Amino acid sequence: MRRKGFDLDLVVSSITREVEDVVSFTLRRPDGGALPAWIPGAHLDVFLPSGIQRQYSLCGDPADRSCYRVAVRRIDGGGGGSVAMHSEVAEGDVLTFRGPRNAFTFIDVESYLLIAGGIGITPILPMVREAARRGADWTLVYTGRSRATMPFVAELDAIGGGRLELRPDDEYGPPEAAELVRRAKPGAAIYVCGPPALIDAARAVQPGLNPTGSLHSERFSAPPVVGGRPFDVHLARAGVTVTVGADESALAAIRRAVPAVRYSCQQGFCGSCKHRVLDGGVEHRDTKLRPAERETDMLICVSRAAGDSLTLDL
Repeated sequence: MRRKGFDLDLVVSSITREVEDVVSFTLRRPDGGALPAWIPGAHLDVFLPSGIQRQYSLCGDPADRSCYRVAVRRIDGGGGGSVAMHSEVAEGDVLTFRGPRNAFTFIDVESYLLIAGGIGITPILPMVREAARRGADWTLVYTGRSRATMPFVAELDAIGGGRLELRPDDEYGPPEAAELVRRAKPGAAIYVCGPPALIDAARAVQPGLNPTGSLHSERFSAPPVVGGRPFDVHLARAGVTVTVGADESALAAIRRAVPAVRYSCQQGFCGSCKHRVLDGGVEHRDTKLRPAERETDMLICVSRAAGDSLTLDL
């Protein structure tokens, strides 16, 4: 295993088709040794041979350090990462990963309401395992297009110790956030992972329905840019200037010129995409940087130019 910072070279020891468009990948150290510990909610960055970088939640058992597991739903017409994972990765391949990282931390409370939509089950599954292991009160509401499209149902059913509620859309209709959030006991920790619309709706209703509880969420995509305007970014080391559209992030624009630029969460909380600002003012939209860091750096996944242009040490 090569580990440079958080980088790991891991062997794909097995690939399993969970449902028609979802496959899981079991990853191990080449020498068979123990992997770094992780807690539910963690993810790995994967670097594919093509140069594509993607993030996938760990969905195995945190107590088993002999392997990691990630699951990927194939999305044709997306950014190409899921298609590459499905069609180009084979058992025995060695891939580079970074992590584990965690911005969706599983806190220790007496009661949990877990809401998963579609492939959003991947970070939620280890949380169910951990809640059961702790003997906590837990309820999982798992939504999806149909039962046939929902991976890990049998695995969840075998955990026991809590309440598992399956709500496929073709049987119950699209989920209503208020109806789901009402299941939480007072003071419960509510975890939501799924489509952005479900997350946003749950966030909107939670304070009124369960003011003593807490809501934790994770998106699998960058949030939409709100109130943006175009600006230019000059990349000093690359010697190029890119234009950032009003409705895109600086990261998205920079990746067109520098595909290997580092990033992870795309939401402004992990710090992976921090870069030094050589010239220009910054409109900071992240939740990560300390005030002193904001004098010299920015997170290019969410922050923007305060004026018409920026120069980055990139």
